[in-house]
Amino acid sequence: MQRYTQLLILAFVLVLDQWTKALVVRHVPYLGEIRMTSFFSLVHGRNYGGLFGFLSNHEAGRYIFLILPLLIIGFLIYYVFFYRLAFSRRIALTFVLAGAMGNVYDRLVQGYVTDFLDFYYGVHHWPAFNVADMAINFGIGLWLCMELLSSKKSTVTGSGTTSGQPHGRRTAR
Repeated sequence: MQRYTQLLILAFVLVLDQWTKALVVRHVPYLGEIRMTSFFSLVHGRNYGGLFGFLSNHEAGRYIFLILPLLIIGFLIYYVFFYRLAFSRRIALTFVLAGAMGNVYDRLVQGYVTDFLDFYYGVHHWPAFNVADMAINFGIGLWLCMELLSSKKSTVTGSGTTSGQPHGRRTAR
């Protein structure tokens, strides 16, 4: 059942990410903006670099932010599907995996990632982002919460965890 949950999360995030990007490309002109509130706009931006456009003006940035995420995706697929993890950790890392796959798909097909969610205060803008970025951040946040809670619990109870063990391996107690 857990595998089905993971596959549903992967499919949901990938479809939602690609669908919302397609809507933006179709209805918002490149570099255009649709003001929704006094602090939020839908925009149509292209990110050729990494996080917040890092290295977007360098040719090496395109390769770094294609190859590095592919390696991370490979690691996450192996780790999530072949290691024993608590369900909450598995779900958290599945969100990270789904978001990474959505952005890498864009880089492979288009050469850039479409960003469209723009939050701001006055003239101060947070860099635009998309559904895949939200999934990555949600997954990382959930994973950090699980790690903090488990470290607090093991400190209080003095117990260790067996999560993160490859299937079939047992630790001595």
